[in-house]
Amino acid sequence: MSKHERWNTLLELLAASGKLEVEEAASALDVSAATIRRDLDELAEQQLLVRTRGGAVAHGVSYELPLRYKSTRHAPEKRRIAEAVADLIAPGEVVGLNGGTTTTEVARALALRFASGRAETPGAAAAGPALTVVTNALNIAGELAVRPQIKIVTTGGVARPQTYELVGPLTVGVLNEVVLDVVVLGVDGVDAELGVMAHQEDEASISRLFAERASRVVVVTDSSKMGRRAFARICGLDRIDTLVTDTGITPEAVAQLTEAGVKVLTV
Repeated sequence: MSKHERWNTLLELLAASGKLEVEEAASALDVSAATIRRDLDELAEQQLLVRTRGGAVAHGVSYELPLRYKSTRHAPEKRRIAEAVADLIAPGEVVGLNGGTTTTEVARALALRFASGRAETPGAAAAGPALTVVTNALNIAGELAVRPQIKIVTTGGVARPQTYELVGPLTVGVLNEVVLDVVVLGVDGVDAELGVMAHQEDEASISRLFAERASRVVVVTDSSKMGRRAFARICGLDRIDTLVTDTGITPEAVAQLTEAGVKVLTV
């Protein structure tokens, strides 16, 4: 198990119970207690948890909202998708994230990737933050706000309690003033003719604006959303550069997306 995978697992265990003992974690991950202590020390340095005698407790700000938001549906697929997306992001880029369970996993993967040193480059500290994230999702902002290596920008707006997303004119006003290198969009449906969709029209309009402000558009979704239609259209497939999904996607769906000019990455 790599260091990155250990960190993911430790944070998942911590999010589930709020506290973690070294010996318990060492047994769960089948590694030495010394390895777990070093991991916990490094995670504490990144403000991802609070170290205690013999273990760690969850950082209140970084876990409260994401724990309530956590979804168990297709969780392994979403974690693999998130890790693949994190590898598509270069140090120093400005990344947009809309709300959703999959983009929440992407936010966590980005935080771990840049915190673990996998994306470090010479002179990065002097040049600015390792990453800038622009989001309209309160839970993502709450989770990333304590990560010193990431600059977090929230849009403002009216909060939707069902998804933690900010919507409305205030959200539009901020997005109209920023330029994104890449946006990662979670969606509720992907259709070969209509493109990508969301259940709520106000969330769809904000996701559409995210796509308009970005040089690259990456859609993240598990394969259960393929061929599914939702109420509000975000954009057509011609606006999407890459779609990252799991191996459950059908060859027919891959062919349709590829024909539309979308690069399909399965994990």
